[in-house]
Amino acid sequence: MRAFRTVRTAVLLALAAGGLAAIRLNGPYQGFVRETFVDLPRGTPTGTIAKMLADAGVVRDRWDFLLARIAMRGRKLQAGEYRFSRPASPLEVYSRISRGDVFYSELVVPEGRNIFDIAASAERLGLFSADEFLAAAHDPRSIRDLDPGAPTLEGYLFPDTYRLSRHASPEDLCRMMTAKFREVWRGLRADADVHQTITLASLVEKEGKLEEERPLIAAVFANRLRIGMKLDCDPTTIYAAMLLDRYRGTIYRSDLERDNPYNTYRRAGLPPGPIANPGLSSIRAALDPASSGALYFVLRPDGSGAHQFSTNAADQDQAVAQYRRRARKR
Repeated sequence: MRAFRTVRTAVLLALAAGGLAAIRLNGPYQGFVRETFVDLPRGTPTGTIAKMLADAGVVRDRWDFLLARIAMRGRKLQAGEYRFSRPASPLEVYSRISRGDVFYSELVVPEGRNIFDIAASAERLGLFSADEFLAAAHDPRSIRDLDPGAPTLEGYLFPDTYRLSRHASPEDLCRMMTAKFREVWRGLRADADVHQTITLASLVEKEGKLEEERPLIAAVFANRLRIGMKLDCDPTTIYAAMLLDRYRGTIYRSDLERDNPYNTYRRAGLPPGPIANPGLSSIRAALDPASSGALYFVLRPDGSGAHQFSTNAADQDQAVAQYRRRARKR
């Protein structure tokens, strides 16, 4: 009888311990006030990870995390930075780290954005200041092997979605974006001059909202370049004003008359470098313009984003007049 009582006591104690362990493993805990980050370098021992999590208030005690390891044995922990913003159980914390659910900010860069747009987006995400990014983007050394004449990294910061840790620097982002550009450019297997192609593609990107029209717009610019005719491209005038921090959302006569290398109303030929970061379709259009004799284009007045193309000034004047009449009626 005494032996039976001893066994029964041992079983009850085991059940109680198991119940307590289950409660601790599954019970949510939050020992931090605001969101906290825990950065786990590669190769950090599990015991050290447990202590770091306990010190940060993510788990109540390091033994809770080590108990979770026993319960989830066979699952390898992943290095990286983790953000914790709400109560979580030790099992949930262990599961997150074993999945590699690391924290990152997602920067979306659409086609046609310039360095000023990207700088503002990065600042809004809290990655770094706009000025810090602009300083990095104004250093073209990382792209000089492809384009020795690049004045900045403008044009080579390829549009895409980029994931960045809190520790990413503006230089890190520039390296990621130029690496993506290199990948895309290699895929095109083009033997054209990179500088001229991407500069032209940036103009096409800013002028052409419809993908099917971009080869036609590229043809207009190519035709003008061939005969020495000024490009008269509004986005280059805007970019010239942005470089001087004078653009306020409207093109003024003073902008059109300013003698700036980027102002194609004053200077013939391409501007000194790209004015934005073109996407793949605009680069392809610059590499292979449409077969067209058009020298002019203007928006159609129907709001579709499409353009009316003309081969002579008289037809262009008529198209512009029609656009203005329709615009006044709106």
